Amino acid sequence: MTVQILEDRDALARAVAHRLTERVDEVQRSTGRRPRLVLTGGTIANEVLRQLIGPVSLWREVDYYWGDERYVAADDDDRNEKQAREAFLTRFEIPEERIHAMPAAGEYASKDEAADAYAARLPDSFDLVLLGVGPDAHVASLFPGFPQLGEQQRRVVGVDGSPKPPPERLSLTYPVLNSATAVWFVVAGEDKAAAVAAALAGSPVEDAPAAGVRGVDETLWLLDTDSASRLPR
Repeated sequence: MTVQILEDRDALARAVAHRLTERVDEVQRSTGRRPRLVLTGGTIANEVLRQLIGPVSLWREVDYYWGDERYVAADDDDRNEKQAREAFLTRFEIPEERIHAMPAAGEYASKDEAADAYAARLPDSFDLVLLGVGPDAHVASLFPGFPQLGEQQRRVVGVDGSPKPPPERLSLTYPVLNSATAVWFVVAGEDKAAAVAAALAGSPVEDAPAAGVRGVDETLWLLDTDSASRLPR
């Protein structure tokens, strides 16, 4: 596990965008296939997406998935997919067949059906998963104390009663997140400092779900100074 601390959120967004560009290029060159990338939602994640630059051909040969999604209408502003389109995907005219969005509310009879349908579309593993961390140390839409933390069979689950609105979500589970080659946590803001410290201290996943995610080859925490302010000196 590696921790890198950047001066502020702007520097963090630029650094992650640069790293992401290099990693996508590296995977394409070394494997000869399209990288499989999991996007995350949130303010700092969207700032990273807005920082991405060309070549356009690089980004059009990536398969994009999501770690979680707000289970709302397809055109709802809360959708992580919609925010990613506005920040990046539309700007680079990413082909629709490369964009693997989680189902929106109304596409299936229930969240469970939507979760199973998305699970059937997932690859065996991902090259890189980007994750944010909430002030309560939740990751994707796996929240402290929720039963989904113990899920070991289903790859995607529906979530009810999210403490952060909207209350209904879809989320990848630990078996999927932990099968990724690399996991990068991207976190900014003093309100996340306690959560970052708890996760990096190895708190129980029931209290700090972010502590339960590890990449197979790489686990990288990319922080600004505010989110890192409670780490041991």
